[in-house]
Amino acid sequence: MFYVLSNMTRNIRITQNYSETTAQGDVMAARKKVGAGGKLSRSEVVTVRLDPRLRYGVELAARKHRRTASSFIEWAIEEALQRVTIRDADSNQHRDQPTTAHDVLDQVWDVDETDRFARLAINFPELLSHEEQVLWKLIKECGALWRGNWQKRGDKEVFTWDVYESDLIFERLRDHWETFQKIADGEWSRDKLPSWEKERSADDFDDDIPF
Repeated sequence: MFYVLSNMTRNIRITQNYSETTAQGDVMAARKKVGAGGKLSRSEVVTVRLDPRLRYGVELAARKHRRTASSFIEWAIEEALQRVTIRDADSNQHRDQPTTAHDVLDQVWDVDETDRFARLAINFPELLSHEEQVLWKLIKECGALWRGNWQKRGDKEVFTWDVYESDLIFERLRDHWETFQKIADGEWSRDKLPSWEKERSADDFDDDIPF
């Protein structure tokens, strides 16, 4: 809906009401780095570039709706989220209808950025950027963050887990969120990852999680 032109453009600033569109502002706002921020404000300011002709069209449509230009754009984004298909019906395992961007928003949104990142990664991994994929690989391969089980392999038992939302220990991920970010960004080495007991003697029948 928004077109970026190089010379014939000007900025408009959109202040969104928290009660209706904080989620949309979060989705549309570009982040400086994966997981940046975390402070929840009562509104989001998004800067976009509009061709003067399109900007005037926004004003005309806003007049028809008896809204301000920013309120109209806010409404238009809400409408667009319900029309953009993330997964078609054929690729949905538990739905006979397409999954829209609005559906994804409803499923993964959380006021805590760590939680909503994990929910997005678990349920819609195809939407992750390359940087987010690097971060998520570190998280899903770290047994310290997951509930799992001991499986016998030879004379030892190995701790294994499945990457399900119900098995992720969100509190622990929040505690180590900055560590994972810095490792993913290359600022810290992997030896700073939280550790866990990876294997034990098969004679040890303690089924507690190994950390």
